[in-house]
Amino acid sequence: MSISCIHVHSMKEHSIAMYFYFDVLRNWFQAGSRSIDLELTTLSSANHIEMTPSDAGFQDRYIVQEIIKEMAKNRPIDTKGKKGFKVLVLNDVDKLSREAQHSLRRTMEKYSAYCRLILCCNSSSRVTEAIRSRCLNIVEVLQFIGKKEGLILPSSFAARIAEKSNRNLRRAILSFETCRVQQYPFTDKQTIPPMDWEEYISEIASDIMKEQSPKRLFQVRGKLYELLINCIPPEIILKRLLYELLRKLDAELKHEVCHWAAYYEHRMRLGQKAIFHIEGTLSLT
Repeated sequence: MSISCIHVHSMKEHSIAMYFYFDVLRNWFQAGSRSIDLELTTLSSANHIEMTPSDAGFQDRYIVQEIIKEMAKNRPIDTKGKKGFKVLVLNDVDKLSREAQHSLRRTMEKYSAYCRLILCCNSSSRVTEAIRSRCLNIVEVLQFIGKKEGLILPSSFAARIAEKSNRNLRRAILSFETCRVQQYPFTDKQTIPPMDWEEYISEIASDIMKEQSPKRLFQVRGKLYELLINCIPPEIILKRLLYELLRKLDAELKHEVCHWAAYYEHRMRLGQKAIFHIEGTLSLT
């Protein structure tokens, strides 16, 4: 999470040439008395490896253990002859099994001097507290970036960015960059602009509240497709729509809307066409 900005800056400082390539990681892991043959697609360079361990299913913990151990054995050497470290980017950490997350925590502690981890997830609530506690706070990351860029970042403003980002480091860094372009020096009461897709979803919620009809639902469908085409996850769309609708609804309707949003979110995870379930939620508002 927080390590990402650190290594982005260190790469810029030393002008490391990055060559990326896709590869299929194929390895045999010892699991007690048996060997496991696993295949996993990775994106890697001389300085990092990016992968999604949850693609291995219930065998994800072997991926986590063995890859970090292998990276620790093959530490890169910098221009001064000192041993450095590699960066391991793990996607969809919230989809890892509990065993894999416990294994990740132990491996993080044991090999912290040999590699750095960037953990990416959609829902931090699914990540164990033991792992979350070992990640740096967003405010500290923003202050680190500000120091590297020669910017004065008030602590209260950094805290507002972290709160506005909903504990999403990538979003916090993007908001920090946007605020820097809009106004500098920073002020405590400076406006933090929302993301474009959030404004778009807010418009959809307003359209639905203005008119509840099949015609309006058909118009909204095009906007929902546009969000999905631009790779906004359907779960995030539904969650944000619910947030915007709850701000506009009367108190007696909020419970009913939350009930149907939860119902269709569950069906969406079981089905394949997310658009149908998002529309189902909107049709009941």
